[in-house]
Amino acid sequence: MRNIRNICSFLIVMLLGLLVLGKAEIYIATVEGEPVISYKGGVDDFLATAVESDSNEKIDVTSELVTSYAHHLEKKHDMLLGMLFERGTYRKLYSYRHLINGFAVHISPEQAEILRRAPGVKSVERDWKVRRLTTHTPQFLGLPTGVWPTGGGFDRAGEDIVIGFVDSGIYPHHPSFSSHNTEPYGPVPKYRGTCEIDPNTKKDYCNGKIIGAQHFAKAAKMAGAFNAEIDFDSPLDGDGHGSHIAAIAAGNNGIPVRMHGFEFGRASGMAPRARIAVYKALYRLFGGFVADVVAAIDQAVHDGVDILNLSVGPNSPPATTKTTFLNPFDATLLSAVKAGVFVAQAAGNGGPFPKTLLSYSPWIASVGAAVDDRRYKNHLTLGNGKILAGLGLSPATHANRTFTLVAANDVMLDSSVARYSPADCQKPEVLNKNLVAGNILLCGYSFNFVIGTASIKKVSQTAKSLGAIGFVLAVENASPGTKFDPVPVGIPGILISDVSKSTELIDYYNISTPRDWTGRVKSFKAVGSIGDGLKPILHKSAPQVALFSARGPNIKDYSFQDADLLKPDILAPGSLIWAAWAPNGTDEANYVGEGFAMISGTSMAAPHIAGIAALVKQKHPHWSPAAIKSALMTTSTTLDRAERPLQAQIYSGSDTVALVPATPFDCGSGHVSPRAALDPGLVFDAGYEDYLGFLCTTPGIDAQEIKNHMNSPCNYTLGHPSNLNTPSIAISHLVGTKTVTRTVTNVAQEETYVITARMAPAVAIETSPPAMTLRPGASREFSVTLTVRSVTRSYSFGEVLLKGSRGHKVRIPVVAMGYNR
Repeated sequence: MRNIRNICSFLIVMLLGLLVLGKAEIYIATVEGEPVISYKGGVDDFLATAVESDSNEKIDVTSELVTSYAHHLEKKHDMLLGMLFERGTYRKLYSYRHLINGFAVHISPEQAEILRRAPGVKSVERDWKVRRLTTHTPQFLGLPTGVWPTGGGFDRAGEDIVIGFVDSGIYPHHPSFSSHNTEPYGPVPKYRGTCEIDPNTKKDYCNGKIIGAQHFAKAAKMAGAFNAEIDFDSPLDGDGHGSHIAAIAAGNNGIPVRMHGFEFGRASGMAPRARIAVYKALYRLFGGFVADVVAAIDQAVHDGVDILNLSVGPNSPPATTKTTFLNPFDATLLSAVKAGVFVAQAAGNGGPFPKTLLSYSPWIASVGAAVDDRRYKNHLTLGNGKILAGLGLSPATHANRTFTLVAANDVMLDSSVARYSPADCQKPEVLNKNLVAGNILLCGYSFNFVIGTASIKKVSQTAKSLGAIGFVLAVENASPGTKFDPVPVGIPGILISDVSKSTELIDYYNISTPRDWTGRVKSFKAVGSIGDGLKPILHKSAPQVALFSARGPNIKDYSFQDADLLKPDILAPGSLIWAAWAPNGTDEANYVGEGFAMISGTSMAAPHIAGIAALVKQKHPHWSPAAIKSALMTTSTTLDRAERPLQAQIYSGSDTVALVPATPFDCGSGHVSPRAALDPGLVFDAGYEDYLGFLCTTPGIDAQEIKNHMNSPCNYTLGHPSNLNTPSIAISHLVGTKTVTRTVTNVAQEETYVITARMAPAVAIETSPPAMTLRPGASREFSVTLTVRSVTRSYSFGEVLLKGSRGHKVRIPVVAMGYNR
């Protein structure tokens, strides 16, 4: 009888499936049945494909066992859709088989509801967008002298490690990715990715250095966002961002950074011998769609990448998932980690405001951005003797000479051109060349610069075409949060970003410029000179937490409730980073047509960690992703180059930047120290079961929702989510006394560690035992007890330090907020 009822219900569903009412959208569905990564058998005719989580063995995705089971899953997806909906009323875009069991499909909202109610369907989520989270750093990090020699020098650093980049593609002809001037690259048998063929040249995108190149755009196309003219229906980078990211992590060593006839040093990736595997899923105007990104991640892990870099984050929360850790994106990444892939993700660019992180989960290395020790500063000297500080990566005007200042508004060809906003100097044709030639052109920083329709590069081109000696761009008013970066230009030029300094400049210009009764200039008397801004100034106050770098506390749901998990995890350089650029890239207007770009963002910080993780993986090939992450975090530094505590940039007042002591919510465990990470002494290891236990123990997460996303029941809990074996401790709601445990594994020689702890006065902290001795490979547990002394309605910060007899120092940050109950 039950079967008859089910069949009747199913026939009704099928009839409803013929009624396509609303506008079709893309949905990601997960269905019952284990994906390849976790299938342990149980389906007739299909043997288990999963490997034990505690083994170093990897799944052989080319085996008949795996391919036949993967095909079985895809067939089931097709059968489900075929039974529910009439042919032509839907379109399946992807079948996800390896990391999650599900598919992306283009259907109406009504069809989505039918799919959600169908037997065997666990979740249906409407697709949502993601966005980009948009040299000197190898020296700043000590790689050439401290790390590369241990791996055989720069020409062996990262050898045979494959880094996957889910980004905007790559410009394969850039010298940072060339294989011509390096020792030939041999095959990497473990990697099974493919290289797409360039539709124009009929050549593939790979060269040995670039070992794989694929693109994913089915969701973008179905959503009507994709434009083949500018987005390129291939792995070619039409944006610039993807090439920049890949070069930071794995670009060739010692590539001269030349622009406008000047050399700004030499660029190198963190792991210059590592291989690059490209999975293009981001596009220049709209970013990307989760359905495409998940397909790219699924393919990357299937292909056998060792490291995965994601300089990408969601535009907004998913429509139906309440928990930050549970959505198709993070569930896919957990399966990637289960497969042994280390994942680095940009933390987000919403700083300095709290709870702005876009990377939440404990299985991901969430990377914040630091300002390194370079500052590009310049100055404008006025005829009245005042010197105004500014930004300008440019040559100086002729020494010992001043030049006349002429404002763009005063050199218009006629008043009718005022509608073209001539003050921002974007259109040379509306300005009088006879009045500009030989002088310094004074321009105004308009809203067009903020939205990207105006650029400093265009100001420079305008000034040059009119015969100007140089230009000054004055910011008369700026919105809080406006970020001003120095831009390399070929003629003398400076941006006065401080509104008060711009006011001084304009006052001097007006006083020095006599006008007739109509306001027309009778003669230009204001003069000035521009300094040399080509050489950086090195500061010992570095590193600092960059103003834009996203801050904690981490959140466990989209109601912004605090999580018992510290994020970000770590800091890496992310401000003013020189790296490769695609000449046809448009992500940064100031670098259109250039071969290099100097840009900022946690997007730039994540590939530093991805590249350094490749070096750790090269030295310790059998370490788990958690062990690599632990090594990076516990050896990071909380001191700057002057041996003072790290500072974080914040706003003071409306738009003034100030420095305050950094907390773990700003910098996580601290700033990465690559040399120390290769030999951490101890690691805090964790695996899939531990992460599942964390989810099952986190209050407010429904156990059925966990099972739907993770294909696993909640058979294992940790007692409290803060017991997850991470190299940090976070307790968002501490009442009375709480004891958490941690387990460390010795990855060095036998050593005795003394354990100490310190905490802000509002919370007492104790550790047990006071010391422990570990043999090589041995694991030991220790406990940390936190007790509320006083309720302050704010977090208290501290740390636990394990100091080894052989010189190892293992430090983990502690954060806790005390409550009465």
